[in-house]
This record gives sequence, C-alpha cells and structure tokens, in this order.
Amino acid sequence: MNIIYDIAIVGGGPGGIGTAVEAAVHGVENILLIDKADNHSSTIRKFYKANKRVDKDWKGQTIDIEGNIPFMDGTKETTLNFFDKLLDEEKIDTAFNTEVENIVKNEEEDIFLISTSTQSFRAKAVVITIGKMGKPNMPSYKIPPSIKEFINFNLDNCSMGEKILVVGGGNSAAEYAYELADEGNTVTLVYRKDEFTRLNPENEDILYQYNGQEKLRLRMNTDIKSLENEQGKVKVNFDDGYYTIYDRIIYAIGGTSPVDFLKKVGIEVDKEGKPIYDEHYRTNIPRLYVAGDIAFNTGGSIAAALNHGYHIVNSFLRRSGKIYSHTHKVEEFFKNNPEFRS
Repeated sequence: MNIIYDIAIVGGGPGGIGTAVEAAVHGVENILLIDKADNHSSTIRKFYKANKRVDKDWKGQTIDIEGNIPFMDGTKETTLNFFDKLLDEEKIDTAFNTEVENIVKNEEEDIFLISTSTQSFRAKAVVITIGKMGKPNMPSYKIPPSIKEFINFNLDNCSMGEKILVVGGGNSAAEYAYELADEGNTVTLVYRKDEFTRLNPENEDILYQYNGQEKLRLRMNTDIKSLENEQGKVKVNFDDGYYTIYDRIIYAIGGTSPVDFLKKVGIEVDKEGKPIYDEHYRTNIPRLYVAGDIAFNTGGSIAAALNHGYHIVNSFLRRSGKIYSHTHKVEEFFKNNPEFRS
C-alpha cells in the first residue's frame, strides 16, 4: 500500500504481458502484473498440449505487430520461454497466486484501489486482461458425479487408444479432435449445427480430410440430451434417438466473459455481457482499460493482444499527468536488448 503504481494489470496472459512490457519500454517506472494463477500465461499452460503450434497470424488473419514486442510463430514451449524472457528483462512487479476481488476508484485521490483476499494495491491506471477460458462453458444437462473423471475441458489426462467424443464447433474443438486422432485415439466430433461457421479454413480442411479418410468421425446437426454411467464408461444419449459409449468426453464449447466481475467493478457491458470500450480500449471509467481475450468479440489472438497493450500504454502516456522520458528509455532498452527490436 506504500507504492502507488502507475499501471496495474489484472491478468497475466498475452494482453497483460504486452501492456506490462510496453509500459516498461516506454519508461513507466511502477508496474504491477497480477494473476490468480501461479505463473503468467495460464491459459497457454493449461489448455495447450505439449509442442502445440502457436501462430502469429491467427484464423487466417495477418496480424502486424504494432508495438515493440517481436512475436513470431513458435510452439507452446517457445512462446512461454519468450514471455519469460520479456518479463525477466523488465522491472515489473508481479503478484501471482493473487485473485482480485474488486477494483474501486477513489474519486477524491483519483486512484484505484485493487482489493484481493490478502492485500490491496493502489494504481493510477488499471488494465483488466482476464481471459474467457478461465470458466469454460458447461453443458445444460447434468454431468453425473460418478463419471466426472472422464469429462474434460482440455487435453489433460488424455491417453492413447481411447474412444473420445469432442463436443463443439470452434477451432479448439477441431484441434483437439484431429490431434487426438493423430495420437491413435478413436475420435468423434459432435456439433449441433449442420455446418461449421467459426472455423479457420485450415482447421476446416483438416477436419473434412480426416473425416473422409476415416481418421475421425464428424457427427453434425446433432446435440446431446443426457449422460449416464454405463459400467464405468460414459453413455451419451443423442437427440436423434441413438446412444454411444465413450471412454472420455472433451467439451470445447467456449468460455464466458466474467460479466459479474465487470459489473461489480462498474464497467458498462452490452446485452451479451461483453465490456464496452473505445478504440483505445478505454472503458466508461477513466484510466480503466480492457485488453486481451476479454476485449475480443470472438476468439483471442496473441499478436492482437500484444497490440492491445501497445495502444493502451500510448493512450495512458498521452493522458497521464506525469511526463515520461520514454524516447531515451526505448533506445536504452533496445541497446541492451537488440534481439527485441522488430
């Protein structure tokens, strides 16, 4: 509480890392990165399988890096190492294993008070970069407790040779399905619509290719009515009157925007519960920004989230009462870290 941070960032994903590093590069001195997980990039760590490809250009869109972080194509491991390097190089305070409960602006002091279960922080500006994957969407029907160990929302605990049902019609569902098929599992992907509407072209091509080669099965225009325990396995009752027994189900039906937290903080949201913000990612509360997954209308792009951080920092610098000598700070940073000049 003795420190008043210039920028406090809630969420340690790419949007949070991008904001923190851009702030440091531009000479902002007191920066705090908070995350409820035990390290940064928890979504990548938890939901990406080993050696998963991580592309700069996402969903077929070419993303130009606008800031100072030269993010490139890689794998899960190289991406995490890159973010480690960025955070290690900068003088950024971190508070991991720390979940933010509320953010309140003290209008008299013009300072934000960030409350957690164990401590509080003060900051002149706050950036909320929490993701949508922290709370995966749950199916409307009941999951019997006796089969919960066979229900996944990512690829954790999957093994080879299983009969697996993947539920969903997005890119995560597609990637789960064909990666599991490549590992020798018998995979069915079930989707409630008769055609895919949210897949990037590459994933859609692979799915239909694998379906045609009988490497996996697509079960379109079909929904699940209920689940049962069938002698220690998962019996899935479909709405077409048929059922199938599986070893495991993986749900990839998206995450939800943490609308309750946003409303508690005072951020205005639209009818779908998404935060309302302007072209500089500013919300209705001055110097309270949103970035990363929570600021996307559909899915998230790492490169775009890094760009969010760049624009937020520039907006903050333009509107801050404190003048930062960021020009020479940028040159000093690149002189010491030539590999970061994009």
